[in-house]
Amino acid sequence: MRPHVDRPGRRPSARHRLLVLCAVGVAVGAAACGNSGGGSAGGAVPGDIVKGPGAHAVTVGDPPLTGTLTIPRGRGPFPAVVMLSGSGPEDQDETVADDKPFLDIARGLAAQGVATLRYDKRAYEYPGSIDLATITPTQEYVPDALAAIRLLAQEPEIDHTRIFVLGHSEGGTVAPKVVQRAPRVAGLILLAASTEDFGETLLRQIAYVSTLPGTIGQEARQELPEAEQAQRQIDNPKLSVANRATWPTSPLAGGLGAAYWLGYRELDPVGTARALPQPILILQGGRDYQVTVADDLAAWERGLAGRPGVTVHVYPDADHLFIDGTGAPTPADYDRPAHVDPQVIGDIAAWVHSH
Repeated sequence: MRPHVDRPGRRPSARHRLLVLCAVGVAVGAAACGNSGGGSAGGAVPGDIVKGPGAHAVTVGDPPLTGTLTIPRGRGPFPAVVMLSGSGPEDQDETVADDKPFLDIARGLAAQGVATLRYDKRAYEYPGSIDLATITPTQEYVPDALAAIRLLAQEPEIDHTRIFVLGHSEGGTVAPKVVQRAPRVAGLILLAASTEDFGETLLRQIAYVSTLPGTIGQEARQELPEAEQAQRQIDNPKLSVANRATWPTSPLAGGLGAAYWLGYRELDPVGTARALPQPILILQGGRDYQVTVADDLAAWERGLAGRPGVTVHVYPDADHLFIDGTGAPTPADYDRPAHVDPQVIGDIAAWVHSH
């Protein structure tokens, strides 16, 4: 299935929304993966945090992104987690149809004594500011994540020595780069973090969906030739920023230039994570067909073998959003309103409190 382009103000269907990791990051995101929001609106100026327990509107970065700082009840200072969402123009809750996994996690962690800071992505709030020809994954994620870390470091109710970075999906792929540039961060939390080249991931996802029965499988089978073309173009060894003739032309590449795809290759999430001194928590859903146990988690485990301070949890019934289900996973699962598995949130909280 080709990434679905919605008219402004219309919510895309979840099966299109998550078929290929919200398609391709910024570009398709700006046109196709947008959602109807769901984070806290806020007029707070950068760094202006309302004190006390609960959810407080903040802004992150410049131009400012709408964010929410959630502070637990009780006596601080509290450990805190900066949350990096997946590909596309995600809002701060990672809204997918009626599901809001980052909102679930923020509320659940607050109930267990962990503060969180989540914020809309720049491609969500300022899609017109994205230059598809020059944007890279590092530019998309890292500056705003570093701004979020600095904001937390100004807050007296946060333990400045215990600020963690959590990345989900593509956010997890980039999160090691964030921690690399913020050495005082206390630890790294990876939720369904991809390790493969993007073209391979794209093709693998559509190939899996093509095996499913019914209309969705039939459409994916029709899409396979285009997915194969996109994979060849995105992973082309001759891809060059200077030579536009090498840039991907497949609609599945979302109009992104060579800079994005070359930047994706340079992330080296496993190698970057291995070189970090901080502890790492890796969480993976067993029913996730987008970022898988066999492909991505296996790469994390191989690359981090023998490195101290690595904890891995697999949730057999969880999908890419860490929502439990049964049977063969399918994009239609994302149309079902549900919540993140409480065990996932409990494991994150316990790990944070132990570090």
